[in-house]
Amino acid sequence: MTHPVDDRVALQKKTLRVLVTGQVVAAAALSAAVTVGAFVIQDILGQDTAWGGVSSATFTMGSAFMSQVLARKMSRKGRRVGLQYGYSMAIVGGLLAGFAVNRGSLTLFILGLFLYGSGQASNLLSRYAAMDLAAPEQRSQAMSYILFGSTFGAVFGPVLIKPAEDFGVDVFGWSLYTGPWIASACFFGFALINVAVRLRPDPLEASGGLISQQGIGVVTPNLGSALRTINGIRNARVALSAMVISQVTMVAVMTMTPVHLKLHGHEDVSPYVISLHIAGMYAFSPLVGKFTDRRGKLLSISIGGILLVSATVMAALAGEAATLLWPSLWLLGIGWSFGLIGGSSLLVESVPESSRVTVQGAADLMMSFCGGMAGFSSGFIRKAFGFHMLSNLGTVLALLLVMIGIRRFTSARKVLQS
Repeated sequence: MTHPVDDRVALQKKTLRVLVTGQVVAAAALSAAVTVGAFVIQDILGQDTAWGGVSSATFTMGSAFMSQVLARKMSRKGRRVGLQYGYSMAIVGGLLAGFAVNRGSLTLFILGLFLYGSGQASNLLSRYAAMDLAAPEQRSQAMSYILFGSTFGAVFGPVLIKPAEDFGVDVFGWSLYTGPWIASACFFGFALINVAVRLRPDPLEASGGLISQQGIGVVTPNLGSALRTINGIRNARVALSAMVISQVTMVAVMTMTPVHLKLHGHEDVSPYVISLHIAGMYAFSPLVGKFTDRRGKLLSISIGGILLVSATVMAALAGEAATLLWPSLWLLGIGWSFGLIGGSSLLVESVPESSRVTVQGAADLMMSFCGGMAGFSSGFIRKAFGFHMLSNLGTVLALLLVMIGIRRFTSARKVLQS
């Protein structure tokens, strides 16, 4: 059922408060554990292994797979049920990964990472939940509040890595990198309780967005039909391109930055560089959202591409010093924010409401899958050609995004002026 305007506004404010609270703890869980993922692979396979990116790739592939699963569940039963399921799987994945690290089992660690990816899928789909009840001219800003909520957890999560490691070693006798995974499972437990208890009424149901509320039966559109919907709408194709390219560029460079720093004797600053990067991703999102709503999604996408170009060029020039990586990773995060918010908002306004939820899941699947492939290949590219070449490849992708965004923005302006 839909709600009157005043009730809808009040319900939207409540929904945003609940989702932001969940983002804080879930983002802390994700950033704390994922930061040490490549180090776990190095401990098991050796410090000079080219497989360091497999941790990020597996986690991201899990996120991609679960994006579609959770979106289909949400389209039938609502956002709350989907988020509960996603956070529950993340808890299982975090506990399994921690157990695997302590036992030195690569197979179990990979399985745990895959399940753990559902936490990222849940966090990403939360940004769409924030838009369910928002007015069309405020959707980007509503989404940005959710991303901003991630700032506090995501920035301080990596800083908590060392205390979690020390606590696990000193109190329980665990191996060094076990503590962050167990702690992350506990954080996801708080996120699960938050949505289960407080996300009532369900925002998707309140907006009339459930499949059963739209008079089209209970059959949920599948992945193929969702992708065909995207492919048939020009702005939807641009939106998906922005989301995918922003994610691939960010993941490829970010994944290998801790490894690059460690190999050149800067492991101690690695968590802080990643924290600054995550601050760039999330801290400015309210400003990015407001800009996107006022100035347009296509301009936001173009600016995101320009910032990603600047970031990857600086990363390529960093060499063995860590100095340039501080501003580089910061700009990498801001560029990603522009690309994601602009692309996601453009996607929502471009597709029919009847297929909106499953299209969201399909887009996140493609974004996460391509990001996972970028994370997986990043270790081999760094090993074979160096971190600078990996960054240069990111520059090429970012330039492609700039051209796509500017071309479509210019074309749209000509249509409006004619």
